[in-house]
Amino acid sequence: MDETTEWLTVPDFASALGVEASAVRELLRQRQLIALRRGPRDTWQLPAGFIHEHEGAPRVLPTLAGTITVLADAGFPDDEILEWLLAESEPLGTTPLEALREGRRAPVRRAAQMLL
Repeated sequence: MDETTEWLTVPDFASALGVEASAVRELLRQRQLIALRRGPRDTWQLPAGFIHEHEGAPRVLPTLAGTITVLADAGFPDDEILEWLLAESEPLGTTPLEALREGRRAPVRRAAQMLL
């Protein structure tokens, strides 16, 4: 994974969204988000890039959950899904996460389906 990725703990991610940590944990349970255990304290962390500004308010990137589902249904574990989302993709010219942030859902989903 890219060393420049900013990672947030669940409480920090929740704070950035303006919600309680329990709401983020529920999104994790529902597989709308995924996280990894990282850092010296082995805490659950999520990429800050999962948060997207929409009409001046922070929210979870809306196309993220569907992309996670495509990869999870293909049998990819969470760590590999995160690795793929954060790795430079030659066909996309950027990382899949950045392409999703740019509104390029269809090319990202096609790239994900090519992994199957």
